[in-house]
Amino acid sequence: MFTGIIETLGEVTHLEQKGGNLHITVASELAGELKIDQSIAHNGVCLTVVSLYENTYTVTAIEETLQKTNLHHLKVGDRVNLERAMILGARLDGHIVQGHVDQTGVCTAVSEKDGSWFFSFEYDASMGNPTIEKGSITIDGTSLTVVDSGTNTFSVAIIPYTYEHTRFNSYEVGTVVNLEFDVIGKYVAKLLAAHRTPS
Repeated sequence: MFTGIIETLGEVTHLEQKGGNLHITVASELAGELKIDQSIAHNGVCLTVVSLYENTYTVTAIEETLQKTNLHHLKVGDRVNLERAMILGARLDGHIVQGHVDQTGVCTAVSEKDGSWFFSFEYDASMGNPTIEKGSITIDGTSLTVVDSGTNTFSVAIIPYTYEHTRFNSYEVGTVVNLEFDVIGKYVAKLLAAHRTPS
């Protein structure tokens, strides 16, 4: 379980494809605090630490994860948003994030206004994942509030701190991002869909 509050950025230092799996090595200030088998979210994807080095660690993404997320786009030198699993009893500063990406989306617009940034995204609505204005959305692991919500589009506003300390400062039109929709909203949508289905 995560909160969507990004702790730091890591840098991809090595990628190794073995069969359907991708082994991802990341340089991060968190490396010295991690343990084997610990969960850590990379761009919002919960992955398990499989090996540790002095300043780097390695996680493995399986084929299904690669197909559903933007991790298959990673290149050496890319930065990733990092968050360790939440500690039970700590403040939930973001919202409930599972680290299980629902689907990807594409950035369609970026604009700056009065010191903040507005990003718009488009996604495949046929998968049944809703956004709600003023509801929660997780983009590459970052907990955010939906500003404008359409059938298959939404926007978010980014404050300077988030812009400077996450991958948002590298986004441009066409950037593919991981989306995890609000877990409560997903359950409500599923219950309503089941209620509408004739028995």
